Amino acid sequence: METPESERIRLLVLTPEYRDFLWLGYLLEQDPAMAPELTWCPDLIDCEDLLSNAQFDVILWDCIFHGGSETEFLRYLTVSGRERPVIALGADPEYRLAPPMLAAGAADYLCRQGLDRWNLCRAVRCLWYREQLTGPEASHLGREVASGFINRDLFFDRLQQALLRAGRAGHSLALLHINLDDFRTLNESFGYQKSDQLMLKLAERIRQHLRRSDSLMRIGGDELAIIAEMVEDSLDISRIIRKVVNALNDPLTVDGQNVVVSASLGVATYPEAGDNPENLLRRASRAMFEAKRDPGTSYRFYDQQLHIAAGYQLRLEADLRNAIRGGELELYFQPRIDLATDGVRGLECLLRWNHPERGMISPDEFIPVAERSGLIVPIGYWVIEQACKRLQDAADLGYPGLVLAVNLSFRQFHDRKMTETIFRIIFNANVDTSLLELELTESAMMHDPEYAQRCLRELSQLGISFALDDFGTGFSSLSNLQHLPISLVKIDKSFVQELGKSADAEHIIRAIISLAHSLQMGVVAEGVETEGQLEFLRQQHCDEIQGYLYARPMPWDDLVQFLSNRNSAACLQQ
Repeated sequence: METPESERIRLLVLTPEYRDFLWLGYLLEQDPAMAPELTWCPDLIDCEDLLSNAQFDVILWDCIFHGGSETEFLRYLTVSGRERPVIALGADPEYRLAPPMLAAGAADYLCRQGLDRWNLCRAVRCLWYREQLTGPEASHLGREVASGFINRDLFFDRLQQALLRAGRAGHSLALLHINLDDFRTLNESFGYQKSDQLMLKLAERIRQHLRRSDSLMRIGGDELAIIAEMVEDSLDISRIIRKVVNALNDPLTVDGQNVVVSASLGVATYPEAGDNPENLLRRASRAMFEAKRDPGTSYRFYDQQLHIAAGYQLRLEADLRNAIRGGELELYFQPRIDLATDGVRGLECLLRWNHPERGMISPDEFIPVAERSGLIVPIGYWVIEQACKRLQDAADLGYPGLVLAVNLSFRQFHDRKMTETIFRIIFNANVDTSLLELELTESAMMHDPEYAQRCLRELSQLGISFALDDFGTGFSSLSNLQHLPISLVKIDKSFVQELGKSADAEHIIRAIISLAHSLQMGVVAEGVETEGQLEFLRQQHCDEIQGYLYARPMPWDDLVQFLSNRNSAACLQQ
């Protein structure tokens, strides 16, 4: 007898390998009561389309199928999959990987090694039965929300699930309550149907700017709510606020007319503002009504300290955008000394911001803002342009062999035209590419290792060299050294400054220098401040040093004077 359609279990199988899809299908079909209906999805593009337009009871997810981060992709599945249960399949045993997977939103975790028909079918059946018990109307809720249907029960359920995930993982969560200003006037001007269309257009525009793991829902005629999971600090929240504000800046078209709208935003965070959906929404609503006191689009935090911090970060980001256009950024240069000759071998280019009102702003303060907002990408290209100009200036002044090192942010690798842009910059500058060195950290290569390696190989073919910065502080340095065109490693200053205090630091530095030299790589020690540190590094045959013992970072004119003085001193000694 054929299984009724209502009793068939529909599964979406996310795995890049077709043989694994067939294997999982074979195991499930061994259960005569299962009657599985499987859909194979081998890539991310199809995944997004299937999650949006198709119906599934359970998602089978191979953990190697993701866009860069397992946990981030899992959170995306739990939101975009309309709360459909996700069974994660991985190579690690259950005791090791099940806890973090369940904390991130998986309904179950199974180890691929030793996976059999009984365990797989049991997991799928249990989750399917659990879904059936939630009521026949549950499968329609996602579509209703997507079409603008207001369902506060679904919102509270989704917020409760997000709070449970945050509690298990020890993460923070932010709830944004958005209320459109003067919605009554819009209803009177355009009618309820047109105003409703405007609300849906606004929601869709905001949705396009959010992270995949963020959940946007309509909870009232003129109200939206955003559940933002995995927010680390006020910088993360301010970035989401900025996206909402930007979405409101451009007019919306209703009935052939351009309409400019404004909204009031209230923000409440877990655990500071509450640990249950009712309290969190109530406090976000209270903050939203406080925001209504200000004209135009505005926001308020339930937590005053967060409000101050986020406001400061948003102002700092706005000022940084103006700084790029207004020429407030400048490069400082810190010399690198060749221990064999005691001459200046190269210079590290360091970014400085001279704010018109606040004076010099520390890089520790504005670089994180630049990275999280994406401004670091155009800033990074500007730094490379300036470095190329200074290479020409150095040659004109009689210092033709100086190497200029530029830090490359991990965000730069998010730009798919990075190599093309850098090539254009150095081609226009007409400089000796062997004198341009790009410094990168391991984190810069973790987002998309294959793309990062390809970029470095292409740039290496142009003659550009690479240094691995903060060496010794990461977890995969050895593997990176083997697969990347690295010609220099920089010992992190945290080890150098422990010299004379910690025997471990001495052992680590000896090992780094020995390893690098065995791989035909040079070594630079950062943060050298004392004669004792210098002497130890000299004894270990370190190639170059950089630090306050010789010179602090300085503007170009001061650097030229520094180089002139060293040349004069060298002539007197001869």
